[in-house]
Amino acid sequence: MMYARSCPRPSRAHRQRGVVLIVALIFLVLLTILALSASGRSLLQERMAGGLRNTSLADMAAETTLRGVEWKLWTSTTKLTTAPLLCGSGVLAGNCYRYDPSNTALYGANGSITKFRTGAGWITTGTATYKGADGSTDFTALTGNQKTGALAKNPVYLIEDMGTELPPGASGGLHESGATGTGGSGAGSTSRHVYRITARATGADANTVRVMESTFAAKSN
Repeated sequence: MMYARSCPRPSRAHRQRGVVLIVALIFLVLLTILALSASGRSLLQERMAGGLRNTSLADMAAETTLRGVEWKLWTSTTKLTTAPLLCGSGVLAGNCYRYDPSNTALYGANGSITKFRTGAGWITTGTATYKGADGSTDFTALTGNQKTGALAKNPVYLIEDMGTELPPGASGGLHESGATGTGGSGAGSTSRHVYRITARATGADANTVRVMESTFAAKSN
């Protein structure tokens, strides 16, 4: 008599353990993808916050420079009897230029002033460094509570003498193109000049650059 031998079949529980392993691996992959995605979003938000901070620092530095130079011009008018406020001398030595659009070296498409006012990147040619009201503040090496506001570079600026302050419609000054308005008539002031101040500043990152300008009228003699 012959007997048939039956092969043992894996139990149902054993087969289910293999399925659980596959499902666990799938969930592990999904969780890893979610974690990487969340990490990427966090890094992006951190970079965005850092960029916004750098922009704010650059804006404040440029604005501070403009106000500081305006203060410098205004306080210089108290010394006009001994030191006239003229480009090339006194507080305007080395970084002041008389507005002259025919001077291509300064105001041409590749002129130094044109580049400073409109160019990208960090430009210092023909400028002065702004170091605070006391003239000795290094904005790149602040300490204490101010350290978080340190800049990559000290702000720089230049001043342009646009000529005598003219009423609307008048002509004859260096800024005949209408820097002080149009539509009237009258004689210009012989002692007050309009100065255009342009400031360039960075944030904590040297790649973040802001350029601002203002006009300021002050007695020159």
